[in-house]
Amino acid sequence: MLKHEDYTVGWICGITTEYVAAQSFLDERHDGPEDVSTNDSNDYTLGTMGKHNVVIAVLPDGEYGIASAAAAARDMLHTFPNVRISLLVGIGGGAPSKKHDIRLGDVVVSIPSSKATGSVLHYGFSKTMQNQNFETIGYLNLPPTVLRSAANGLKASYESDGHQIQEAIDSILHKKSKLRKKYSRPDPSSDRLYQSDVVHPLSDDDDISCASVCGSNPANWVRRSKRSEEDDDPAIHYGLIASASQLVRDATIRDTLAREKDILCFETEAAGLMNRFPCLVIRGICDYSDTHADTAWQGYAAMTAAAYTKDLLSRIPVSKVQAERKIGEILSGMYRRDYLYLSCSFINSQVIGVEEGVNKLLHIQHDRYEEEILNWLSPINYASTQIDHIARRQPGTGQWFLGSAEYQTWLKGDRLTLFCPGIPGAGKTMITAIVIDDIYNRFHNDTTVGIAYLYCDYRRQYEQTIEELLLSLVKQLAQRQATVLNEVPELCSKYPTEPKSLSLDHILILLHSVSKLFSRVFVIVDALDECRADGCRTKLLDAIFNLQVTERTNIFLTARFIPDILNIFKESATLEIRAQDEDVQQFITNQITKLPSFVLSDADLQNEIKTIIAKAVDGMFLLAALHMDALCQEPTVGHIELALKSLPRGLDEMYTRAMIRVKSQGVGAQDLAMKILAWVIHARRALSLAELQHAVAVEPGKPELNCKFIPSSDVIRTICAGLITIDNESNAVRLVHHTTQEYFEKAREMWSLNDQSIIATACIAYLSLSTFESGCCPTDAAYASRLQENPLYMYAARHWGHHICESWAGYDGAMEFLQCNAKMEAASQALMVDWPFTMPSYTNSQSFPTDMTGLHLAAYFGLEGAVKALLASHDPDAHNSYERTPLSYAAESGHTAVAQLLLDTRRVDVNSMDCLGEAPLHRATYDGHEAVVKLLLRQTGIIADHEGKYEGRTPLSFAAGEGHEAVVELLLAKGEGLDVNSQDSRGQTAIMLAAKNGHEAVVRLLRAAEGINVNSEDCDGHTACMLAAEKGHTAVVRVLLEVDGIKANTEDWVEGDESDEDYVVLRARSLQRISHM
Repeated sequence: MLKHEDYTVGWICGITTEYVAAQSFLDERHDGPEDVSTNDSNDYTLGTMGKHNVVIAVLPDGEYGIASAAAAARDMLHTFPNVRISLLVGIGGGAPSKKHDIRLGDVVVSIPSSKATGSVLHYGFSKTMQNQNFETIGYLNLPPTVLRSAANGLKASYESDGHQIQEAIDSILHKKSKLRKKYSRPDPSSDRLYQSDVVHPLSDDDDISCASVCGSNPANWVRRSKRSEEDDDPAIHYGLIASASQLVRDATIRDTLAREKDILCFETEAAGLMNRFPCLVIRGICDYSDTHADTAWQGYAAMTAAAYTKDLLSRIPVSKVQAERKIGEILSGMYRRDYLYLSCSFINSQVIGVEEGVNKLLHIQHDRYEEEILNWLSPINYASTQIDHIARRQPGTGQWFLGSAEYQTWLKGDRLTLFCPGIPGAGKTMITAIVIDDIYNRFHNDTTVGIAYLYCDYRRQYEQTIEELLLSLVKQLAQRQATVLNEVPELCSKYPTEPKSLSLDHILILLHSVSKLFSRVFVIVDALDECRADGCRTKLLDAIFNLQVTERTNIFLTARFIPDILNIFKESATLEIRAQDEDVQQFITNQITKLPSFVLSDADLQNEIKTIIAKAVDGMFLLAALHMDALCQEPTVGHIELALKSLPRGLDEMYTRAMIRVKSQGVGAQDLAMKILAWVIHARRALSLAELQHAVAVEPGKPELNCKFIPSSDVIRTICAGLITIDNESNAVRLVHHTTQEYFEKAREMWSLNDQSIIATACIAYLSLSTFESGCCPTDAAYASRLQENPLYMYAARHWGHHICESWAGYDGAMEFLQCNAKMEAASQALMVDWPFTMPSYTNSQSFPTDMTGLHLAAYFGLEGAVKALLASHDPDAHNSYERTPLSYAAESGHTAVAQLLLDTRRVDVNSMDCLGEAPLHRATYDGHEAVVKLLLRQTGIIADHEGKYEGRTPLSFAAGEGHEAVVELLLAKGEGLDVNSQDSRGQTAIMLAAKNGHEAVVRLLRAAEGINVNSEDCDGHTACMLAAEKGHTAVVRVLLEVDGIKANTEDWVEGDESDEDYVVLRARSLQRISHM
């Protein structure tokens, strides 16, 4: 029995009819797969076709379209990770024209005559009936070269000798008589192409024939001559296929697209696959995409498509297929700018119009897709944070705030802001949680009210970018209302999103579009002062204040007393948050039960504790909590009374006393507590309880993890003297407050917590455990099991190098690890898989680069010493399965010293291309690593103008699009051989990308470049000035309007096809914006 890895050809069918036809052409049928993921919704048939092992998949019954096709492709790669070429085969609606005599039963193959157009045109609409509008979205990628070459060879063979498609079908039907009724060729007289203005009337009776309703008058038909014996019948057509989420039943749209875009066929799955699941689309024509369509020709059309596909496969040698890269690897190889695609392909592929907002919305087919769409919007889950905080609320506290006049006015008002500052530890976050809880309780049954909130956190600033914060608001609003979950805003028909993610402009449009669906919206932001101060805070405030202006939005915010923040809200309603005496008293009353038993029997002592602590906290709830935690450790009444007499008055003094308690423990407890604190203080993200438990239990030099050294959650809480808290909902371990982190940043040396050696050594020890000697996990199940059984593995694999760089500890262990191929490759899998985010139902553990060396990893992390040592025994120009070299990784990460070491060997190809056709210079320019770019440009033979394979972008294009001014200057200074007008696959030049993204300084540089063409147009006819205008980048438009010869008037800009309403409308809007500027 063959293994899953033996199947290299993937074949996807949308409906049962296509599936039956595909199965009938197998030369040999194999047993079905036994081990299929529970998340895999496909049904599979396995077999051979010629010399190829083929896996055929069909979508679930009743599902079709872009979303389902994308899911089917994804699931196929889960189960059959070795698939190297793929085919989308089935039926479609024809688009006959004077140029293309397309008839029922003919076959259309997605091989266009020009590379410039791609192979599939993606367009969007709600289900289109006669005389309704549509909008084009863009062209999708060409099929893989091996399939295009085979198709061209088969085309020549057919032209020379004819084909045997009908004979092949007859042979199968002779053997399988049961198929004859549905899959034989219908009577040719039923192949009628009606005039475009003859519309089939709507009827509830599907059994009424078109002839009886629409008439059999030949005047209603398009006259077509009978095919002669010299003509192929069925005929094979090569050209552009149009794809959308809904069926076309509109002769007007059919004829328009056939005339203007040279469309030959319409279908509903290809747009979900083509850009990131490279395949060839083959469609048998079953109708003419008009209101007269029926099912009579579907069976035969499916057979002709399958017969052609079998002939195509017969021309492809097995060796050529084996030489192709796994499709899963291609997808993973795009992770840097494309990691969101699989989770949002069914969203982005169906978005329709930025300017129109959310007029029509797309149904999300299953709960799984709803989950995926929400997790694509934002992986951050603030609900667990809210649950943790509200669970800590002491009964009865916070009523002073809820009953205040300020809060009640804000709650009942319209477009109001309530700003609530407070000192550190005053309980601002708890009040925020109480407010959120109150609003949800009030509007629980009113889903016309939108509620969204953010908990800013200094430890999560790396993930709390402006894009992620705003997308989280969108996500929460989408969760709030069923109609939003069943709809996807129409974003990008005019401007498809950048592959790496939605742009900030698109996110803002999405936020406003979703907010419009509510009668009013509440936005709550806690700890604004902990939001990144690199412009993120300002952009967040701009976004929600603009939302307040355009929608009925009330805004609630908390922050410390930061002058810049206070100045912003000087005109807003303000209510200071302080720990109220009654709340503190209530809190202490509830916490007294945690004190030793001798306290519980002494009412006078309890009252004394309440009175003294309430006076000592001075408006800080946090101090009350820390004081109570400290009292829990006192052994007698006398000790408690002494402690009450000398309570620390500030947080720093409180933290110092807590650390003294930590240090006064026994050696074992003290060492464990210091390990825990080191991890929590220095970890690059918050650790889960299980991660931390393994982190402190692993021992350097030991091949196994001794579970006897894993501390319980109670021990972790206790030995750290109240400085550590464990969230009940998320299980994340963190410091008790952000002021605790600030304290340790000031007092690291005092407590010997000033380096990361503990973490670096532990990470290497964990990666070196004997359990990883087996190397990479071969299946998703094995990979998931590894991560579950070894919870620290993902963190250690992704961050060990960073901690070594920070501490230089663990170097010897790292060298031993890097030279153990099995363990090193296993860690590479955890490092690279699904980077940087994963979807709940999409692991794809096999999508990572194999053939990694220790030198690749050392270069990735910038370990200069390790690179020096490894160069003695490693090839400095080794290529992994993604064709990436150590220099590629060093350049991408900005490790200049490592790049220099590699170049100094004089054994590396500075222009080496990876699987995306990108050289180290591409990687460095995209991420703006000026020093690395300068180093690379000094190298003899450097090609500074190479176009990437998949997007056609040059280093200059990357640098300009990302706004890296200094890098653009370096590239322009290189001068020689640099084409400043080079166009990418969308026809966009460097200056167009800079203008579109609002990078004024870069536009100024490029407009002065020799030979620059500021009037260059992209594939949609847009110029740089138009793109800037559409995005509202006023300053950029002004810069461009200063250029001599700029096209900036109606006569210049409406030179295109004025019959194309889309063309004229876009230019009119652009001109209108520029005239205002």
